[in-house]
Amino acid sequence: MKGKLVQYGAGNIGRGFIGQIFSQAGYEVCFIDIDEKTITALNRNGEYPVNILSNDKSEEVWVKNVRGVMGIDIDAVSAEIATADYMAISVGVSSLPKIVPMLSAGLKKRWNIGNLKPLSILICENMIDSDKYLRELLYNTFDDREKLLFKDLIGLVETSIGRMVPIMTDKMRKGNILRVCVESYCELPIDSDSFVGELPLVPQIKPYSPFSYYIRRKLFIHNMGHTMVAYLGNLCNYKYIWQAAENPAVRKIAEKAMGESALCLSKCYGIDFSEIKEHIDDLLLRFDNKALGDTVQRVG
Repeated sequence: MKGKLVQYGAGNIGRGFIGQIFSQAGYEVCFIDIDEKTITALNRNGEYPVNILSNDKSEEVWVKNVRGVMGIDIDAVSAEIATADYMAISVGVSSLPKIVPMLSAGLKKRWNIGNLKPLSILICENMIDSDKYLRELLYNTFDDREKLLFKDLIGLVETSIGRMVPIMTDKMRKGNILRVCVESYCELPIDSDSFVGELPLVPQIKPYSPFSYYIRRKLFIHNMGHTMVAYLGNLCNYKYIWQAAENPAVRKIAEKAMGESALCLSKCYGIDFSEIKEHIDDLLLRFDNKALGDTVQRVG
């Protein structure tokens, strides 16, 4: 084992993206979640399937060396954070304040047992300045000594979550509540300037600076374009995103809007427009993934 990732949140992104890439790179993955059935299944099975779906082919991979801890068990959660090599959080922006007491307790335990190794925490949420937001929530939970340790040893790292994961139905789970269906896109851009310590040896992790460009590209091109296709698809009474993406009028409107964001980003960051346009073209192809079965309602 190369080390341990503590993944806070065992939902679709936690299992279907972050947990997968760390496990396949040789790390143990400990999931923290409040869903008892998920945690029980992780500890019983020690592995779970991820189905990678595209219009051309599908592939099933097994994510191994995984286990789980109940998110209400403060002693168990603190013990895992105290000995983590890396952390990632994917719980939803609205739930970040709810996990702060657990994060704070874990970091305090880490320092109290003498573990002064740097710890970078990947914040896998669609939020600009999520690092500043989480830092503010955590900072006032520490005493003066702990505030200094927090400043020197803990990296709060913004990420851009681009992998699309649909809501899992019983049919898609095929009898396994841990199964996740995902698209093949599997890159994780991160803010290299906020990272503390050595980068994990995970090929899919792509450090970038300045990161503000990448999080804005994600929100104002990917998320905006995806949402526009969903809303227009809803007006057309489509069930699936791919149906809306195949409609020439919907596609044209979404593409034009994404292009306007691209022009702004190109001007603000000095990125060649053609480079961003390639990203738009790739996204539109990904929106057309029939095998993924992503719905207008889920995206909207």
